[in-house]
Amino acid sequence: MGPPPLSDDRSEIVFFDVETTVPTRPGQGFAILEFGAILVCPRKLTELRNYSTLVRPADLSLITPLSERCNGINAEAVSSAPTFADIAHAVYDLLHGRIWAGHNILRFDCVRVKDAFAAINQTPPEPKGTIDSLLLLTQKFGRRAGNMKMATLATYFGLGQQTHRSLDDVRMNLEVLKYCATVLFLESSLPDIFTENSWVSPNAVTRSRSNGKSRSEGGLLNMNKDSVSVSSPETADKYHPILSLATSSTNVDVPNVGDSFNFRDLQDEVNRESVRADVAMNETSIPSPDSATSLSVLQTSSSSIVVLEPEKISIPSIDASLVPSYHGSRRIELLHEGFPFQLLCSGLKVRFGISTKFVDSAGRPRLSFVVDPSPSLCNVLEACDNVARKLSAESGGGSDWRPVVIRKEGFYNYPTIRLHIPTAVCGEIAIYATEIYQKESSGSVQRLLFSKFDAEELGAMFKPGTFVDAVFSLDLYDYHQNAGIKLVAKKLIIHCK
Repeated sequence: MGPPPLSDDRSEIVFFDVETTVPTRPGQGFAILEFGAILVCPRKLTELRNYSTLVRPADLSLITPLSERCNGINAEAVSSAPTFADIAHAVYDLLHGRIWAGHNILRFDCVRVKDAFAAINQTPPEPKGTIDSLLLLTQKFGRRAGNMKMATLATYFGLGQQTHRSLDDVRMNLEVLKYCATVLFLESSLPDIFTENSWVSPNAVTRSRSNGKSRSEGGLLNMNKDSVSVSSPETADKYHPILSLATSSTNVDVPNVGDSFNFRDLQDEVNRESVRADVAMNETSIPSPDSATSLSVLQTSSSSIVVLEPEKISIPSIDASLVPSYHGSRRIELLHEGFPFQLLCSGLKVRFGISTKFVDSAGRPRLSFVVDPSPSLCNVLEACDNVARKLSAESGGGSDWRPVVIRKEGFYNYPTIRLHIPTAVCGEIAIYATEIYQKESSGSVQRLLFSKFDAEELGAMFKPGTFVDAVFSLDLYDYHQNAGIKLVAKKLIIHCK
């Protein structure tokens, strides 16, 4: 029995996904390794037919170990598969004139398909309309499910692990949309009970400048992080507050203390998703631990990220390497014993509060503040400076290097470092990309929810003399003939006086 006949107006929605190679050198493009699509009825979301095939690239050497880590597809698997030219007619028939749908397809899958048609000198298909579920769900569902990657959304709804194979990912995308739509429908049915932020923990704190104090109702931004209370020395020893709040760059929801959720079950899919995201989305993204100990390991773009306190770092074990980035370019990544790492620092004293001196392309202030680093932190950062500067020079970089630790003349024994608070845009709303918490004198730690982007409001919380705990990444930059290490705050806990 053949597939159901298609209507003349081609009103169906086609959900599709491509898996590709990962560029490893400048100028190298992507090669499609798999294409998968499901045609659905727009009224009932019932499946009309599906199509999936592996694709053999013109050059099998493009399938590197990094590419295999991303989707599990190796050269042997595609060696006898059809080329894209062989399947171009089927892909065109599925896509042309229909509504295209998928997760992050505007920035990745649509571009890859059009490039593939251009490579074989054929006219690419054109959509009747496009539904990017990454943008749609970010706008409609908010950030309650973390970073809104497919793996994170699937985990949020308990749908299992993402396989990073085209047809499986398309089916998971459909399921995620159904779950999100159901939740939004139920919330809209009783708006007085299911408030806009009814899913936020009642212990979360919303900041508002209207009164300058904390209040318990939710703000305009949906930030799904339950508060973590550390009420006794025994609990504090077992669950270091900043560590228990610190997750990987995927922002998987933090479990309550005592929750049995195991982040290490997510290592494989976090690894693969991060590789794809780093390659596909890094051009406009803000440069971006689960543990009851002083060390946390989670998968990221090239291997595991290790979150360490400065005292746990061996200076001779610090190194740097060039790793693939988007569009085939390379970036410098700092390593400790062969692993990328972030730093966890407790009790940093704010020297200078929030700075708004510089603005981004949208006119929003670039937020940062200055703290006094400990001697051990200075040693680590200056060692990182040395290895990164050396590799930058060896790889042809000619920019002026700016040290990450600032030692001003006359104040050499009073060094400072600058922590940056990146901004993310959710729809038309700007939010702080750093997760910010507040630690009360009782020891309880609560997530702060902000109703709007307001540098002045945020600045009131980072007054000189305030102590903060921080997890931050060491991101390398080379811009306008200036290069160096930028310390980007992932998590911040502000100590209340």
